[in-house]
Amino acid sequence: MIIRIQPQRLFSKAEAAHYCRRSPTKFEAECPVSPVIMPGGDKLWDVRDLDNWIDGLKVTVSTADEILAKLR
Repeated sequence: MIIRIQPQRLFSKAEAAHYCRRSPTKFEAECPVSPVIMPGGDKLWDVRDLDNWIDGLKVTVSTADEILAKLR
């Protein structure tokens, strides 16, 4: 017997905060990701958008030209 677990794509605010390892208060203050407004008005955060935001927080600079480009 094979058991398949489907990961969730959309999270409530509390779930999104937990996923990002932030308290709900910090998540609300720090996260620029806009929720998806579902029919009926529920606000849900897309895990792909959260992943993109987190990936953008990783700053790697390897050359002097890249450093100068960031300062301009």
